[in-house]
Amino acid sequence: MIELYHNDMSVCAQKVRFTLGEKTLPWTSHHLNLRAGDQQKPEYVKLNPSAVVPTLVDDGNVVIESTVINEYLEDEYPYPPLMPSDSEGRARARLMEDFRDTHFNPYFVHIIQETRKPEGERDEQRIQNAKAEITKGLDRIESELQDREYLAGPFSLADVAFMSNLELLDRFSIPVDANKYKRTVAWIDRLKARPSFAASAT
Repeated sequence: MIELYHNDMSVCAQKVRFTLGEKTLPWTSHHLNLRAGDQQKPEYVKLNPSAVVPTLVDDGNVVIESTVINEYLEDEYPYPPLMPSDSEGRARARLMEDFRDTHFNPYFVHIIQETRKPEGERDEQRIQNAKAEITKGLDRIESELQDREYLAGPFSLADVAFMSNLELLDRFSIPVDANKYKRTVAWIDRLKARPSFAASAT
């Protein structure tokens, strides 16, 4: 039995829900109220010492960190596959997962942190800097999509990694210029059309 400790505000938890949806795996939801501090409760910290979501428990096996969780699900439940069949493609997918985790998503976190502050206390320069870095990330995505419909060739965990950020582009008014980012816009449309996108958003 798969159990997922998650929250609807966490983009990293959303990544795992997308993977569960793509693999049509049944799972039991444990929704944590982060504002109430559920993640700090001793019983949860025993599962995840970092006191963050998500945490996956699969027949007693505890897995933390969203990218690691998704890789675990791919290994444990390989059908339908969410990684390329060739080693070069898998390496490309993992590089893009890492790019999302270390050079793309952190800037969305910066914006989220600032927008949660009272308006007069927000660091507007930090927000603008974050938006500029996200735009640089779109440049990388556009380049990676040359001659490909998806980031690693076939649809993969690399694409899943970015799916949780797509709605935030609209929410934070970060434009994706259809002329400059033609391939990226088409890629976003393909991702949003996947059944897992609507089903796993919350």
